Order: sequence, then C-alpha cells, then structure tokens
Amino acid sequence: MAGRELRHRVMVDGEFVFGPGKADVLTAIDETGSLAAAGRLLGMSYMRIWRLCQGMYEQFNEPVIAVQRGGRDKGGAVLTQTGREALALYRQMETDALAATELSWQQFRKLLKPR
Repeated sequence: MAGRELRHRVMVDGEFVFGPGKADVLTAIDETGSLAAAGRLLGMSYMRIWRLCQGMYEQFNEPVIAVQRGGRDKGGAVLTQTGREALALYRQMETDALAATELSWQQFRKLLKPR
C-alpha cells in the first residue's frame, strides 16, 4: 500500500468532528507535552492549536487533553484516556480504510501514468 494515502475526515450529522489535522495535533501534543511545542512541531501558531483543542473539547463527551498552566517550565499538556482512545481509533480507521480499498486502488493505479 506504499505510495498512497487516504485522508479520512469524520463527519457526524453533517458536522466535521475529526480528521488528519486534529489527529496530528494530538500526536504532537503527546510527543512534546506542550501546546506551544506541538504548534512549533507542526508549523502552527499556539492559538491555532488552542482553537483545535477547544473544538475537540466541545465535540467529545470528555476532554481529549489535560492542560496545566504555568508558563515555560511548569505548564504542559497530556492526552487523556479519551484522547488516546480517539487517536488510536482514528489511526485504526485509516489503516482499515487502506486495507479495504486495496483492490480498487490497484485497478485505479493502472489508469495513472507511471511514476
């Protein structure tokens, strides 16, 4: 399945609730332990990261991140159990979607110019 990627977007009742950007934000927060550092890693402003997290806060039953304010050395952010579960399930949906579309992809690929 190398050479292709599916960008999965989760819509509920016509409303976008989760997708690759939010998954990348959660991954970066998990890796860095900080909203600001996650923003730097992804090339996003702190406010953009904060707004995405606020959106997830409004869409999920429970918070997906826990933030501790405190400035440079005392603050931080971690994924909650809900955040870890949402991220893992989203990544599994991506994997499942790639596997489910493999036959169609092989046929589609034959229509493309060689690379």
